[in-house]
Amino acid sequence: MGGHPLVRRICVFCGSSSGADPGYAAEAAAVGRLLAERGIGVVYGGGQVGLMGVVADAALEAGGEVTGVIPKHLMREEIAHHHLTELHVVDDMHERKATMARLSDGFLALPGGAGTLEELFEVWTWAQLGLHAKPVGMLDVRGYYTKLAEFLDHMVGEGFLNLPSRDLVTVSPDPEALLTAFAEHSYTPVDKWAG
Repeated sequence: MGGHPLVRRICVFCGSSSGADPGYAAEAAAVGRLLAERGIGVVYGGGQVGLMGVVADAALEAGGEVTGVIPKHLMREEIAHHHLTELHVVDDMHERKATMARLSDGFLALPGGAGTLEELFEVWTWAQLGLHAKPVGMLDVRGYYTKLAEFLDHMVGEGFLNLPSRDLVTVSPDPEALLTAFAEHSYTPVDKWAG
C-alpha cells in the first residue's frame, strides 16, 4: 500500500535521547522503516542522537528519503547527522520549526521530552488557528502518551478546549493506524473561540 498522494513527507518529532526502555528505540526504528516502505519521506530535527537518529537511520537503511533541519548551534560533530538525503542548516530553533513544517505534509510525535512536546503543541495550535490543514498524531508507544491524551480530554471537560480542536490530534499505539488516519485526513476549520 503506497502513501497518500497528499502525504509525501511526514515530520517526526521525537527525543534526542533513547529513553529508559529499549522498546522506544525499537518502535522508532519500526516507524522509520514503515515510512520508507510506504514511500513517505521523513522530515526531522537533523540529529544522529537518541530516537531522532534511530528513526533517520532506519528510514535510510530501508531506502527512504530523510531530510534533516538543524540550527547552526547544534551543528557539532556529535549531534548532526551527516549521512542524510538532505540537511538544512538554519539560524535558530524558530526557523527550524518553520522549515520542518513547510517541508512536511503531516506531523507525528514519538516519545520525547520538552522539545518534542513544544513542537507537537505548536503545530497543533497552528492547525487550530487554521494556519495549516495537515494531520497531527501521537504514537502512544508503551503507553507513553496515554496520560497526555487523558489530559487533553480533561481540558475539553474543563472548558479550555473544544472537541473539534481536541480531535485535530490523533492518538494511537499503532503506526499503521496513524498512517491510515493521515491518509484519510480531511481538515475542517475549527472555531477556536467556540465552546
